[in-house]
Amino acid sequence: QAQFVELGGGLVRPGGSLRLSCSASGFTFREYFMGWVRQAPGKGPEWVSTINFGGGTTKYADSVKGRFTISRDNAENMLYLQMNSLKPEDTALYSCGRVRPGAGWGFRINDYDSLGQGTQVTVSS
Repeated sequence: QAQFVELGGGLVRPGGSLRLSCSASGFTFREYFMGWVRQAPGKGPEWVSTINFGGGTTKYADSVKGRFTISRDNAENMLYLQMNSLKPEDTALYSCGRVRPGAGWGFRINDYDSLGQGTQVTVSS
């Protein structure tokens, strides 16, 4: 059974940076596309970014492109999200997840067969 532990969230001022990490266990990590999704208060889940098996190809939502960088370490079963130039609208609960095989790049929340509990990111002055 896939399990995830996300760390790295917190309170940061606009323009600041955070690095989220996700420790995965219970499955062969390198065999799955992995992604990050977020949910802001009072809103539905939003796809943020996806990375392929080896980490050579990544996709980003337009809202974070150029500011966020997704990466993975298959030897350590770790997924990361480097977030720079943070904005108040980035405030959300960020969760890592495993993309269901055959679901493409995981642009929709239903494309994930497992998601972590999340780590809260709050961007405020």
